[in-house]
Amino acid sequence: MIWRFGLILLASPALATPQFADLSATLPEHIYAGGWEHFVGGGVAVFDCNGDALPEVLAAGGTNPMLFLLNSGGMAFTPAPFPTITDSTGAYPLDMDGDDILDLYILRAGADRVLRGGLDCSFEDVTDAWNLPQEDRWTTAFTAWWEGERPTLAIGHYVDRSNPTGPFQACDSNTLLIPQAQTWRAEPLDPGFCALSMLAARDARDRPTLRISNDRHYYVRGGYEQMYDIAGHRFLTPEDGWQHVSLWGMGIASRDLTGDGRDEVMLTSMGDQLLQIAQPDGTYAAAPYSIGTYATLPHDGSDGRPSTGWHAQFGDVDNDGLSDLFIAKGNVDQMPTNAIHDPNDLLMQSPDGTFHQHATEAGIATRERARGAALVDLDRDGRLDLIVVNRRAPLELYRNTTADTGHWLAVDLRQPGGNTRAIGARVTVTTDSGSQSQQVTVGGGHAGGQSVPLHFGLGPATTAQIRVDWPDGTTTQTDATTNQSLTLTR
Repeated sequence: MIWRFGLILLASPALATPQFADLSATLPEHIYAGGWEHFVGGGVAVFDCNGDALPEVLAAGGTNPMLFLLNSGGMAFTPAPFPTITDSTGAYPLDMDGDDILDLYILRAGADRVLRGGLDCSFEDVTDAWNLPQEDRWTTAFTAWWEGERPTLAIGHYVDRSNPTGPFQACDSNTLLIPQAQTWRAEPLDPGFCALSMLAARDARDRPTLRISNDRHYYVRGGYEQMYDIAGHRFLTPEDGWQHVSLWGMGIASRDLTGDGRDEVMLTSMGDQLLQIAQPDGTYAAAPYSIGTYATLPHDGSDGRPSTGWHAQFGDVDNDGLSDLFIAKGNVDQMPTNAIHDPNDLLMQSPDGTFHQHATEAGIATRERARGAALVDLDRDGRLDLIVVNRRAPLELYRNTTADTGHWLAVDLRQPGGNTRAIGARVTVTTDSGSQSQQVTVGGGHAGGQSVPLHFGLGPATTAQIRVDWPDGTTTQTDATTNQSLTLTR
């Protein structure tokens, strides 16, 4: 047994060093391009749009058109028809109309677009037909949650491009799109501090909360990371136990690392990457530096200037039952205060709860200006693969070829009503080694997200119990054997 974050947990045996095969050359060349408006963004959406359980990929293009790739299996991807959309910064998949087919919210430097998904990966622009209010703004963050049959959308905007005194101290306000009888109503979410990531999820108090990560490079002073209480319709303050933190917020990753049912939160930034540990009293504490997640400098020693973190994502790369952490790294452009050639990070978690760098050995420590990414099982073999969007450099694809990995489960949820994907549920998987949980969310990351089964590495376990806390408060339990993908329906 070990002591981790103040909890006593059962240790999992260490497994093999992670290995990835670079398949980038098999993709058509795609580059996230553009000037100042595309220094940020560059997200990627991953979702299954034809029902074959093989997720497709949609990559933002900036001033280039978006690239949509159909998954043919075996890590083979082919370009497929898709509406021509330029000036995109990212995309998130979600079922907005409750027909059990995933739609797409497209983030843009300009008016955002909503595409309704159809059979066999067809898409229709329904922004106007669905009366979704849109303005010519700079969207860089997105999340959604359900309080009824249709989702509430939170839209994060960066710098107000119409402000003649900008860009410094010219952060735009954010927007809530609240569902009405036949449309959505736009409501400003003020103050805005140049949002680059948003995540609606249950916080350390176990309450639905909207977390906003902001870039202090442009709010300069007076701003901070924000936490909005969804039920109370207000921002939390230090009096609520929400301590103000200011950083160059780029991305959000959330995962229960301790098995206590409370999610820890990773916030990427320029310099320190901040991991916040959920506390029993519902507050958060900064992780100790010794945990190994701050990843302040390029890990290969090639540059003594600080790193710049963008998309972050937890996932069990070797299926040992411990969540690992990928961080996409890359200079904003030619910012001289920060490392120019900044390798991506792969921080593997050890049984004692510390994280250790393995990106170079794994073969994914490229030094392009990485932005969005997805750590997801693309070939249904139970191992998490990787796709990375780069600014002014081609898209990258990596297959997880790690040998001797542990067992795993993938859990997908369905329920009747408008919230077909059970956004807001928590899935807890328990084996003899302990429990681990994940929330079903839309949002987080940097400018892109996934709608795929939740992946759990389980180490040596061959059986597991799955508990689902559904959004309506009901609970179900299912016994399962490992190494399979399950769809559970309420």
